[in-house]
Amino acid sequence: MRRYPLFTFIALLILLSSCHQRSVKHFEGQAFGTLYSITYVAPDNGDAETQLRSQIDSLLADLSHTFSIFDTTSIIYRWNKGEDVALNEDFLTVLRLSQKVSSATNGAFDCTVQPLVQLWGFGKDGIRHTVGEDTLTETRQHIGMHLIEIQENRIIRKDSLVQLNFNAVAKGYAVDKVADWLVEQGFTDCLVEIGGEIVARGTKNGKPWKVGIQTPTETSDGARESFQAIPLPDRRAVATSGNYRNYFEENGVRYTHILDPRTGKPERTNLLSVTVIAPDCATADAYATAFMVLGHEKSADIVKKHPELETYFIIANEDGTWKVERQ
Repeated sequence: MRRYPLFTFIALLILLSSCHQRSVKHFEGQAFGTLYSITYVAPDNGDAETQLRSQIDSLLADLSHTFSIFDTTSIIYRWNKGEDVALNEDFLTVLRLSQKVSSATNGAFDCTVQPLVQLWGFGKDGIRHTVGEDTLTETRQHIGMHLIEIQENRIIRKDSLVQLNFNAVAKGYAVDKVADWLVEQGFTDCLVEIGGEIVARGTKNGKPWKVGIQTPTETSDGARESFQAIPLPDRRAVATSGNYRNYFEENGVRYTHILDPRTGKPERTNLLSVTVIAPDCATADAYATAFMVLGHEKSADIVKKHPELETYFIIANEDGTWKVERQ
């Protein structure tokens, strides 16, 4: 029998160990007009990370080409312009989810709000301003999920002026898609975030991933800080909707970008933000927006009927302070 020196075996063991050593990795990029963040656990391999970033950028670009209301070549932009454009499965999946959440929230969530977004100036490069009642009444005639119907792979318009906007759900859906893709590639421990919408898969060093709930600020440029970190178990997602970042003020009144499709006006409730934890991020994203429209009490009633949802409501007090209620 041939013999090898002991140090040869030790060196071989060290080499094999280093080949399988896993560490937490992280990179960022841009998508959907905001930043995305990918954190994952994998063996050390710089070339693999570069390739991974490129593939994720490509995936997000495809999704943006489906959902961006600013890209003049996107599917949703062309559909809104009245073109007879072919709809892909991502588009139809998000529309079906939008219908489901709209029904569950009595119309507080509605993806036909695009005319209102434009009217109030919350679109890209829009001039934000208040809206007169007559103009609002006219625009509201073209808002409502009842104005569209899915037949096979097509959407039937019941109003030629109806337009879609998936901004309140598309980022969450994109997070789901990226997380699922990473798992398919073998990265079973990962945390994916796009603009504050987050999905967890697996664990970080055997422990649940942790995410922070942002502290409300008085102004849009206030510091981005978290007042509480919460564990996010495997296959759970979190999305937050708030009214203290994107708004305009006129004559001392604040008008937020979250529009109530039932009134056509910016929401005015006692909520500063809502964080929703759900099985998938698209669902969490949609419900977070709907709950901001509904306010705390009505939203809490809906959560009671949906045990798959967990919520953190940040409620404004009359004295300018705020409190958190978990449900």
